[in-house]
Amino acid sequence: MKKRTYIPLLFTVLILAAILSACGNRPDAPPNILVILADDAGYADFGFMGGDIPTPHIDQLAESGVVFTDMHITATVCSPSRAGFITGRYQQRFGHEANIPPPNLGMDPSEKTIGDALKLAGYKTGIIGKWHLGSRDQYHPNNRGFDEFWGFLGGSRSYYFDESKDDAEDQEREILHNESHVSFNGYLTDEFSSQSINFIEENKDFPFFLFLSYNAVHTPMHTLDADLERFQNHPRAKLAAMTWAMDRGVGMVLDKLEELELKENTLVFFLSDNGGASNNQSSNLPLKGFKGNKFEGGHRTPFILSWPARVPGGKQYDGLSSSLDIYATSIAVAGLEHSPGKPLDGVDLIPYVTGIDPTEPHEALFWRKEKMAAVRYGKYKLIRLDDYGYRLYNLENDLGEINDLSGSNPELLKKLISSLEMWEQELVTPLWAESKPWQEVTFEIHRALMENREVTIKSPADLHKLKN
Repeated sequence: MKKRTYIPLLFTVLILAAILSACGNRPDAPPNILVILADDAGYADFGFMGGDIPTPHIDQLAESGVVFTDMHITATVCSPSRAGFITGRYQQRFGHEANIPPPNLGMDPSEKTIGDALKLAGYKTGIIGKWHLGSRDQYHPNNRGFDEFWGFLGGSRSYYFDESKDDAEDQEREILHNESHVSFNGYLTDEFSSQSINFIEENKDFPFFLFLSYNAVHTPMHTLDADLERFQNHPRAKLAAMTWAMDRGVGMVLDKLEELELKENTLVFFLSDNGGASNNQSSNLPLKGFKGNKFEGGHRTPFILSWPARVPGGKQYDGLSSSLDIYATSIAVAGLEHSPGKPLDGVDLIPYVTGIDPTEPHEALFWRKEKMAAVRYGKYKLIRLDDYGYRLYNLENDLGEINDLSGSNPELLKKLISSLEMWEQELVTPLWAESKPWQEVTFEIHRALMENREVTIKSPADLHKLKN
């Protein structure tokens, strides 16, 4: 009896697998979705942005898609920025306002992630790389909508395996495959790229969502000797070498998509999690500011959207856009009518980049972390520093945020203050705060930038020197 039923069942399984595989490669099938996130990368540090560091593979991705000129992340530091992107909601709505969650806290478990949503749409979901949204079991990627996780839970670590330090078990910096401690050989950026290729290979017959979350070019400034040798005469040799390695990895992943005939119907996003940092020699020119502050250099990011099957390439898009839109766009192209969780703050970008909708994705965007807040409304930008004051800029003719209009346009100032305060009424009390020294440093940096002074205070140690 068993032999009579075994063969037909096996035959049926093989037929179903063949059908699913064929569907996955159809032009009208839901696209695979790939989000590539750089860490602390400068606005001007990619070839397609006019930078002096060669990034041929990322430039090729830009040529195949749409380059956004007015794209912003929701926070100017790592953890809250990732919380906003991965939920499609302003992270301040659920208290994830400050950076570096304490050991017992993380991203609110009641919030649905992009992984949760796409699993409902039948996608295989994975994250390779940096998480930084909590390390307890309830915050682990496998419990937040991701079938596969290969990476580390904290905010930074060595780019090499070190069993006596970062790779000691039971800490946020160790490398995990799902929940198991694993080792690796070589350079971590290359390893993340290789693990991403493995994920694509294993899931090529089904729609997949992959979040490739590089920790490059975040400190420490570790490089491969061969990459550093290539850039020995570059004024920012270590940053260039680290960027080159990330670009190499992006090329490896894109080549694998092409080899498997998946590239046409894979929607790819590329961006940085915040502005370039002050401690890795990144450049945010011509923008003012850097990671950690509310000037454009802190939150305006290079951004690429590429989907050859549906979106013509070689274009530039100037509408006001947000990393919040990645979630909304992804669930729309996956065929979901709405998010399985709470209302989203992002929108589907496809109608805008294809010209179906001639308006802009957002009329206004908002930021807040502790004493610093900002609102963008059309071409105008308001920055508020509690216990200090306001600055108002017209970004259309003052992208460098030099000329304060708060005194000459009181009605507009009042309007933007009211808009920011109305948004804040929707928020909750932050679940944790940053350390007092960092709060003081951030305040002093904002005050200096608001006064158009050169910033020399970049760490608590700098502030201590100044006071003594």
